[in-house]
Amino acid sequence: MEWEVVIGIENHVQLTTESKIFSGSPTAFGAEANTQASPVDLALPGVLPVMNKKAVDRAIRFGLAVGAKIAPQSIFARKNYFYPDLPKGYQISQFEDPVVQGGTLTFGYEKDGKFVTKTVNLTRAHLEEDAGKSLHEDYHGMSGIDLNRAGTPLLEIVSEPEMSSAAEAVAYCKALHGLVMWLGICDGNMQEGSFRCDINVSVRPKGQKEFGTRCEIKNLNSFRFIEEAVNVEVRRQIELIEDGGQVVQATRLYDPDKKETRQMRSKEDAQDYRYFPDPDLPPLTISEQWIADVKADMPELPAVKRDRFINEFSLPEYDALILTASKDMALYFEAVVAKAGKENAKAAANWLMGDVSSTLNRENTDIGASPVKPGQLANMLKRIADGTISNKIAKEIFGDMWAENSDDENLVDAIIDKKGLKQISDTGALEAIVVEVLANNAKSVEQYRAGKEAAINALIGQAMKASKGKANPAQLTELLKKKLAEG
Repeated sequence: MEWEVVIGIENHVQLTTESKIFSGSPTAFGAEANTQASPVDLALPGVLPVMNKKAVDRAIRFGLAVGAKIAPQSIFARKNYFYPDLPKGYQISQFEDPVVQGGTLTFGYEKDGKFVTKTVNLTRAHLEEDAGKSLHEDYHGMSGIDLNRAGTPLLEIVSEPEMSSAAEAVAYCKALHGLVMWLGICDGNMQEGSFRCDINVSVRPKGQKEFGTRCEIKNLNSFRFIEEAVNVEVRRQIELIEDGGQVVQATRLYDPDKKETRQMRSKEDAQDYRYFPDPDLPPLTISEQWIADVKADMPELPAVKRDRFINEFSLPEYDALILTASKDMALYFEAVVAKAGKENAKAAANWLMGDVSSTLNRENTDIGASPVKPGQLANMLKRIADGTISNKIAKEIFGDMWAENSDDENLVDAIIDKKGLKQISDTGALEAIVVEVLANNAKSVEQYRAGKEAAINALIGQAMKASKGKANPAQLTELLKKKLAEG
């Protein structure tokens, strides 16, 4: 039996407002437990919720970014369920009339050794309040409740079930994570719960139109866990069905230590929550002027910047997608090109996607905190282009600049002068090296002259070694071929 995987994703995005969605309580992370929960957040008698306009601004901003419809009027509802971290006994959310309706998200990822792009349709994005948090440690064997998060503004973004692998799910979540940070509506801190993922997974026989029974994997807060959890759940469902069992709709949690999902509770449907319009909140009315005001304050969107990079700098689509995956990376690239010149745009992209990114990953550092400043990288690219240094030497210089952590824009030239790294381009000096290498490598010379052209690589290697890596590779190769042709 061949199986197809069907994945839909719900992302809970904490909005970057200083106060909660229906009260003036602060949203700052890390405060002492239960010091940021007001009577409004707890729905104590005699209090009324008031909509936070800045939360709506952020929802509109997201809707515009994904090409969605912004509902002129949306309704807040009470979603009723009973859980220890929900003191009201209900959550204020949106059900029938969400503020953001539709939209698409395009992303790229590796598939079968090739880079491909995919567009996923969004169902909706609605505003709601967060619940509190259950605490199960450091309470002398008991559990506790921290209600600081209660009332924190969330935008829940729901995709259509259009993904079919863990790789697609991860790529989608990374693209969405980058977008909400780009827009400034979320800080993206997954460890603090600012960006959480609920993954709905089902399997069905290949070719079947009807969906299989889905299970929701709740509260995944890392891209690695998303990939692991999807693969584990897919395998669990397939093995269960092939053994004669049935998948039961449920909410599950992923245990990264045991590499398994386990049932948290049976999965509720909408009717189980007994939604009804919140009597304390009037319909949310969004005027065309409000939308226009938000639009006027929007940054250049990733898709627009991506197209501009392709057209203005002649970059391949792959490069443009990688460079616009985060706003900071895109801005860094633009700053480098502004100083190094458009002619060095491709070289800048290669360095950012290569040595810069690998070093950032190794050092667990964001591009915005890179010790190597854009101007310094630009000057290094110019020194490569004008023949002052080779690419190989540039890698050494980049490492020195990283370690130096200096703001001096002329740091590249200082390192070149201090360490004597200037590339040898003098014909006389190179010719002397070539003559010596040919004399000391008679076997390789004989092989080359006998028709084995690859033998020249050994000679180039020896010549570069003799020059301590400083020889201009192009000139060196040309001189070698000339001398070998002379016989």
